[in-house]
Amino acid sequence: MEKSERTPVILAATGRNGDGEDIKRAVRAAAEAATDFSWLSRGDIVFIKPAHNSGKPYPATTNPVAVGVMIELLREKGARRVIVGDMAGIEHVKLTPQGLSRSTRQLMEASGMAGAVGAAGGELHFFEEAGWQAFHEERPVVGTHWQGGLMMPDILREVDHIILMPRCSRHVLLGATLGLKAAVGYWRTDTRLEYHREASTIQEKTAEGNTVESLLKKQRLVISAADKILATFGPDDGIIIQPETGLVMASPSVVAHDMVSLAWLLENRGRLAASDQDAFRDGNRFFARLANHYVVKKLGGLGSSIASERLTKDPFDTIWDDRVLNRAYEVLGGRPQVVLGVAGVGLPEELLRRLQEMITPAA
Repeated sequence: MEKSERTPVILAATGRNGDGEDIKRAVRAAAEAATDFSWLSRGDIVFIKPAHNSGKPYPATTNPVAVGVMIELLREKGARRVIVGDMAGIEHVKLTPQGLSRSTRQLMEASGMAGAVGAAGGELHFFEEAGWQAFHEERPVVGTHWQGGLMMPDILREVDHIILMPRCSRHVLLGATLGLKAAVGYWRTDTRLEYHREASTIQEKTAEGNTVESLLKKQRLVISAADKILATFGPDDGIIIQPETGLVMASPSVVAHDMVSLAWLLENRGRLAASDQDAFRDGNRFFARLANHYVVKKLGGLGSSIASERLTKDPFDTIWDDRVLNRAYEVLGGRPQVVLGVAGVGLPEELLRRLQEMITPAA
């Protein structure tokens, strides 16, 4: 199902090993070209959702420089408060009705994110610190693969707008972690348990998790800095590629953004030499199943792990092979006709052409 309207994704170029000012210029240019900020009224509260699974630095987490400049830009446009928050993966943080083990706050301090947020005038919020009861249920789209509602953090009821700031990375279970996958960071432990335990439809549930009311009504912009790409394994470890030209990608549509971000991941993975491939961990389906059983055990115990469904990690050579995106087209209004736009200078025409070919379906 293809949308009739054209959906923009704005690209801004950065140099290899670009300094902070280089990234800042590209983020500002891409954001201001992707939206006119007419949705933002003076005094509004904006929530920025990064991808912060662990305490490792970018690109294992969202670029803190990019988050900092978005905070500054939003405040310049009139936001009264800009809040940045997430809850790390179960390998690092566990929230239960009985209490909390470890903290996303410490991980953000380790990665440099916390310092960047504070320096830019933003606030930090960590879902687990508010406790088990600080979540509410939201129902995904009708016809979902979810058995119940998704437990979303109450902070989303208090904010006026959401900016999603993912990263461009490989993922050991799903193949890639981009904008749609970043929704997992909102979910309480019991929702994450269902997600991983019923693993046969984990890709479809990833897309469906983006159809809850808070995200549909409040998410305004998806923007990611990708001058560094975690090209293998993921989400925390793997081979990092720094292309000669890096990208910042911005769009009002998470689906359109992810089509381009996945193309960018595949483009950079194509540069890996055979000797660079971590073949066993990166592409091995059996390893992915074992990894998911490990996650389920961490979330729900040995019984849940034994009872969990079989995860299938599907290889993809093009963006059309990705089950997350294919389900997103069905539940988020169709497959967008993505039109690439350029903000600023320095983006090679050949790179723009290759990306447009990768996101254009065959006739």
